[in-house]
Parts: sequence; structure tokens; C-alpha cells
Amino acid sequence: MRMRLSVAVPQAILTALALVALSACGGGGQSTASGDWLTYNKDLNGDRFSNLSAISTKNVAQLQKVCHVQLESGGTFQSGPLIVDGTMYLTTFHGTYALNPETCATKWHDTYTPRGPEAFNTNRGVAYMNGMLFRGFQDGHLKALDAATGKTLWDVPVGDAKKSEFLSSAPLAWDGMVITGIAGADWGSRGRVMAFDAKTGKQLWRFDLIPQGSEPGADTWGKAETASTGGGSTWTTYTLDPTSGALYVPVGNPAPDFSNQYRPGDNLYTDSIVVLDAHTGKLRWYHQFVANDSHDYDIGAAPALITTSAGKHLVLVGAKNAMLYALDPSTHQIVWQTPVSERQNVTKPPTLAGIHVCPGWIGGVEWNGPAYDPQTNDVYVNSVHACATYKVGEVRYTQGSFFLGGAIVMDPLKSWYGWTTALDADTGKIAWRYKAPTPMIAAVTPTAGGLVFTGDMNGTVLAFDARSGAQLFSAHVPGAMAGGVVTYTQGGKQYVMVESGNTSRTLWSTTGSPNVTIFALRT
Repeated sequence: MRMRLSVAVPQAILTALALVALSACGGGGQSTASGDWLTYNKDLNGDRFSNLSAISTKNVAQLQKVCHVQLESGGTFQSGPLIVDGTMYLTTFHGTYALNPETCATKWHDTYTPRGPEAFNTNRGVAYMNGMLFRGFQDGHLKALDAATGKTLWDVPVGDAKKSEFLSSAPLAWDGMVITGIAGADWGSRGRVMAFDAKTGKQLWRFDLIPQGSEPGADTWGKAETASTGGGSTWTTYTLDPTSGALYVPVGNPAPDFSNQYRPGDNLYTDSIVVLDAHTGKLRWYHQFVANDSHDYDIGAAPALITTSAGKHLVLVGAKNAMLYALDPSTHQIVWQTPVSERQNVTKPPTLAGIHVCPGWIGGVEWNGPAYDPQTNDVYVNSVHACATYKVGEVRYTQGSFFLGGAIVMDPLKSWYGWTTALDADTGKIAWRYKAPTPMIAAVTPTAGGLVFTGDMNGTVLAFDARSGAQLFSAHVPGAMAGGVVTYTQGGKQYVMVESGNTSRTLWSTTGSPNVTIFALRT
């Protein structure tokens, strides 16, 4: 289903608005103007917009595969690739790869040997700064590598693997610092954000996402003792406004996931956007979207900082409760909110008999969040329709085990599907929608060529007309798409790279191996 609710704007005005948006939000105009892809979401502002236009609505149907490589056999593949100075960097569970972004040839490859238990099996990418790469691991280690050779520069433990504290997100590197955070809420770990010296790995500051004792917000845990296993993961990367030094941190669900009566109160700072001073780690402000959550409704994706065509400065936030929010960063209040997938019983807590809820545990907006196109003034986001029945149960914390406080049964796989939705950035009104036959969890990338690139879990690469939603291109790649979709230039030529082969036999029921496929126009 597609519908369009916008009007045409002269190209000169659109170009000027794009420059204003990038400047106002500190999006890094220089990097945005380049053909590289420098962070998980392209630039620090996280809007994922590429100003490349050689591939456009007029010729996208002529895209063809340039090269393809399978990196490993089996495993999750949710990495956000970087393209920096002629090299592509990406990660698997234990692997870090440097590839030629024109030929898919491997320049170097590093395989990590864990030093402790690993509760999870996913990594979402690296950060780059000054010839160095930074990434986390499931045993709680943070590692720096030489970007030219893959040689380890330092390796420090920053989480306690025995408590299921691990690093799944792509770090953020800025101003001599590497910033990352702890995940593991579903095992009862306690989230935090930390900054480290990029040269040495020394910790510079930390901010606890589950406050205790005299920390502000500790009183939102009605039973103080429950905060020690309170959750609050950071599952994916962060967003930064370098002009103000404001760091935007998406925070996940409280623990136990489904028994909210065990932990009375609002349970700060779970299901929130927390804004910190990037230099000090001090709290500037926050907005909590779901208080005392009982449905695992994480804010699991990095927000995007934008300036709309009407001059509004907004923070775009996608959530697992199937809502897309626009926050005003000056008032910290919601400007608009729009459902991007079906919602049912979202405020009703689980019962002993069970309650049917949409979205379920893996529904809504997952780890790839919204993108913004200043040319159309539209926001684009993928989402998942997958409902479930929740039951409250016994609460018992055992270190190293799931800490859920109940049980969940997902609806049959045949009932799952997904959406790609375009919304007006000023109003939140839906401009067009594409209903996919599978959940939509891959990244979304709009371009100055008038296109929106993404893909589904059947391994279908998709390109839409950014204004109308018309599907202009599709191609098959091996395995489910759950990670990066990026575009860049090499030698004056524009390329599109996609990841596929994400394996998740339990939650997503997909199989495969990590694959990289690169496309370009026929020559």
C-alpha cells in the first residue's frame, strides 16, 4: 500500500534546506559531502542521508552486482559497515574485516578469542578515528585495532562477562574518546555508558543508566534493591551533536522484562533517550517513553537529529512499541508521535492467564532506526509486525540466566510481516507505506538521487522512489538482511553495499552466513 501526501519543492530550495539542516544539527557537513560512510549511521547526527546522486530514480533499474563475498560460515550479521579512505570495515560475532569496497577482496581479517562467557552472539560494528578502529565483544572487552593492518593496539575489559555484561553496539568515536555501553538487560545486568581514551583505553567517565543510592532517579525504583538487576541496555550506537557536545543515548527495557510489579516505579532511565555531556558524562536531560515497562519496549535504535523544512529542530526516535516519536530538544517534549506498525494492548501488563499484545517481544522498530531526507522532508523507518502472548511468572534472578519474570509465546511465523513507512517530518503524517512479506529490520538509506534503499528478510534488496514510494529496483542476495545498507563513491563511481545472511534460528527463524554484496550501475 502506498499513498503520497507531499508537494514538489524547487531543487535550489531543497539544496539550501539540506545545508541548513546539516549545519544546525552538527551533522558534519564535510563528511556528509564526501563519498565515505564514516559512522554506523553515516554521520554523527545519525540521519543516514547520502548526498550522492549518480544512482537515481532514472537509472536505478540498471544496477548490477559488482562483487560478492561470504565472510564466514553461519552466525549473526547485523553490522553497520564503514567506508573510510578506500577501505570498508565491518564486523561479525568475533571477526573484524577490512575489504576493498570495489572488489570485495579482503585486505586483512582479525579473529577474536573470547576470554570469558558470552551471553549473546551479535556485534553491530566498529567506530573509526585517526587511523584506529574500535569495537566491543560479548565477553565485555573493548578493543582498538590499527585500521591499516588489523594489529591490536589495546584491549581492555570494561564489563563483567560473568554477570552477562557485554558490548553489542558499534561504539562512537569523537574528540579523542571512544564511547560505548553495556548490554545484557534480559539477563539482569545493569546498564551504563562509558567513555575511554582512544589512545590508551583508560576509562574517562561513566554514567549509570539504572541509578542507585543518592543518584538522581534512584527514587523511581520503588524497591531500591531491584535496581541492582534493573536492566537498561544500550544495544546499538549513539548520536552526537558536536556543536554542543550533546550525546544521545537510546536505553532499553528494565528487568525482569515482564514482571513490572516486582519493580514498582517509573524505573529510570529505561525505555528513554538520555542526553549526556559527551566530555564529562554528566546528565543534561532525558525523556522516558514507557514507564514501568512490562513488554520489553526498548528504545533500541539510535535517534536522528534533524532540522525540518519548516526549521524545526527535532530528535527522531523509533521504539519497539511501534511508535515513531519526534522530540523537541529544547523543551524535551514530544512534538508528534505516529504508529508505524499495529498496536494492541500495549499498556496492559502480562497476566497469569496471558494477554495478547502487538507488537510482541521482537516487534516495532528494532536496532536500525529512522532516516531523514532533507529533499523530501520525509522520515523513513522500518518496522516489524509480530505479536505475542505474554504471561507473568516467577521472578528469580540467577546470574548468567535469562531474567524475564514470565514467559512469552510469539504468534506463528506466517503472521509476521513488516513495513517501510515514510512520514512528513514536520507533522508525523504518513506519506506512503510499503508492506513487506517479512519483518523489516535492515537499515534504511535515503539519497540525493531520490531513492530509499533497504531490504527484507527474504534477501530482497529494495529501492523506492523517495517521494512516491514506488518500487524501482529489487535484487536477491543470500540470506536475511538485518544490517547495513550503505552507499559511497570510489574512483568517482557510486556503489551500494548490502549485508545479508543474518542467522537467528530462535527469534527470527532465519539461517545463512555473513555475506557482502556490492552493486553499481552498468558501464
